[in-house]
Amino acid sequence: MTAQGEQVAASHGHLVIIGGSEDKQRDMTILRRFVELCGGPAAKIVVITAASAATDHMWETYDRAFADLGVTRHLHLHLHSRGDANDADHIRDVRDADGIFMTGGDQKRLLALIGGTLLDTAMHAALKLRGACIGGTSAGASAMSGHMLAQGRAELHPEKGSVSLGAGLGFLHKIVIDQHFSERQRLSRLLSVVAQNPYLQGVGIDEDTALVVERGVGIEVLGEGAVTVVDGRTMSTNVAEIADHATPELIDVRLHLLPAGSKYTLPGAGRGDAARIPPPLLEFLEHITKRNPIS
Repeated sequence: MTAQGEQVAASHGHLVIIGGSEDKQRDMTILRRFVELCGGPAAKIVVITAASAATDHMWETYDRAFADLGVTRHLHLHLHSRGDANDADHIRDVRDADGIFMTGGDQKRLLALIGGTLLDTAMHAALKLRGACIGGTSAGASAMSGHMLAQGRAELHPEKGSVSLGAGLGFLHKIVIDQHFSERQRLSRLLSVVAQNPYLQGVGIDEDTALVVERGVGIEVLGEGAVTVVDGRTMSTNVAEIADHATPELIDVRLHLLPAGSKYTLPGAGRGDAARIPPPLLEFLEHITKRNPIS
């Protein structure tokens, strides 16, 4: 095993969850960090463009970006059908990868192509058994959780029945992720999700911003914006009594705002570089870093 391969295998595994429109030409802070977590420029990185119909254009963009970061072993996974996602060569590429990156597009398309396939299983094994790094931007970010925001409007106020959820890839559980968050004014959309699904914690990620999760250890926020966390587990609401399309009453909803530079480590994780964690945020941190068994 190479030195960087040993580094990846010894890690807990990371998720780099990006709110979309990350810098791909200048400092590339987020993509540079993704490469570091994969093991450096010598790492093997697989780019999955299944969320987009314009796969060639999407690949050209990331091909250039990773090359500019010095990565010599990055390859494109062409997935045009579920059969492609069960192809032995593709499974081998993912199984051996140090990093796997899912580009933007339509998260429903992404799940329709890879959800429940052998490629899906190989991605979980790479993360949970080998400690690889899984990255996703925009649609690729939304698809990371077990509950995926499939569609919905971003109106001025939360609205009952305005959003729908689907099954995601399940790298995180009891979390729902929204992207392009501040730029597209999606707080009402995320509140609509939490109002009807209070067991879920909503995570909104701004553009050119990433939430980095080290499984079992902690989180950090990178980039130019912030991560918004909406927690309705202790709230009171009348959402069950009102009609569809009405605005629910939401009492005692917690909101955490984590700007770029925020970094928190679980107590006992052996890292001394994180701030003291307020109890409400500790619950979120324990939840999002939980090392779920391979599925």
